[in-house]
Amino acid sequence: MTRIPPEWAPHKAIWTAFPSAADLWEDDLIPAQDEVAAMIRALAKGDRVRVLAAGADAYRAAVAAVGDVAEVIETPFGDIWLRDTGPIFDRAGRAHRFLFNGWGGKYDLPFDDRVGDAVAAVAGAEIVRHPFILEGGAIEMDGEGTLLTTRQCLLNPNRNPGWDEASAEAFLKRALGVTRVLWLDEGLANDHTDGHIDNLARFVAPGRILCQAPVGADDPNADVLDEIALTLAAMSDAQGRKLEVIRIPSPGVVRGEDGDSIPASHMNFLIGNEAVVVPIYSDMGDDALKALAPLFPDRRIVGLSSTAILTGGGSFHCITQQEPA
Repeated sequence: MTRIPPEWAPHKAIWTAFPSAADLWEDDLIPAQDEVAAMIRALAKGDRVRVLAAGADAYRAAVAAVGDVAEVIETPFGDIWLRDTGPIFDRAGRAHRFLFNGWGGKYDLPFDDRVGDAVAAVAGAEIVRHPFILEGGAIEMDGEGTLLTTRQCLLNPNRNPGWDEASAEAFLKRALGVTRVLWLDEGLANDHTDGHIDNLARFVAPGRILCQAPVGADDPNADVLDEIALTLAAMSDAQGRKLEVIRIPSPGVVRGEDGDSIPASHMNFLIGNEAVVVPIYSDMGDDALKALAPLFPDRRIVGLSSTAILTGGGSFHCITQQEPA
C-alpha cells in the first residue's frame, strides 16, 4: 500500500527551485534569491539539496549563490512553488504526480504542469499518475494514515468540479494510502491558494499538531485561527488518538505594498534532517521560534526572512519538496 512518510522522517534529498523570472518577481527578484539561498544553506548542513534553475542565466546565478553547498540542475519550470508542482514521493521511492491547473486557473505558467516529471526523472523515480488536481501544499499527512486539508481548497469547483467530501476522500485514500481525512474550513485572508493547509496547521509528531494563535488586535486571521484550534481539538487521527493541539504566535498583520494584509504564516516551515527552517517577517518571529524549539529537540530551529518570497504568494514549505530516504 502507498504510504507517504512524514516530513520529519529521514530525507534522501530536498528539492527546491531558484527564482529567476524577472517578469514575475520584479523588484523582489534579488531579495527573493537571497532568501532562497539562505534557506538552502541552512538545510545543506544536514540535507542533500537539489536546486532547479530555469535556463542558462538562472543556472549560473544559482551556482554562484549556492553551488558550493547544493546541486544545481538546469530544467524549465514556471515558478518556484515545487510543493505544488513537484511530485510527492512515497516510502518506496515512487513519484506521485497529480494534475495541476495553476491554483484553480489563477496562474497558468509554462512548464509548471511538467516540472514534476523532470524532478522524477532526475531522481530516477517511477512515476505514478493520478487523474485529479492536487497541490502538495493543500494536504498535510502524519505518515500513519491521517491527512488534514481544507474544504476551501479541495472542494473548490476551480479544482475538481463536482467533488464533495466523500468523493475527495475516496480519491485521496486510494492515491496516498491514508485512512482518515480531517477537514478544516477556511484558510488565511487573501491567500490565492484558496486555503492551503501548510499555512494553517502542521503535524510535528504522531498525534501532535501545531497551529497559530492570533497576535494583536488587528490580526486579520484572528477568527479563522481560533476556529482552527477549536476544530482540531475535537478531532482524532487515523490511529484513534485525540489530537494534541499546540499553538504558537502568528506573525500578526503583515501588509503588502498596496496596504492589504498578505498571508504570512509561521506554519510554512520546512522540517529538514537537522534543521527546521521557519519563515519570519521583519523583526517578528522570536516568540514563535522559542515556542517551536521544544517540539524539535533534535533539530536546530532556524528563523529566516521570507518577506520577499511572500510577495510571490508563499514561503519555504511552498518552494520545497522532500524525497524520503
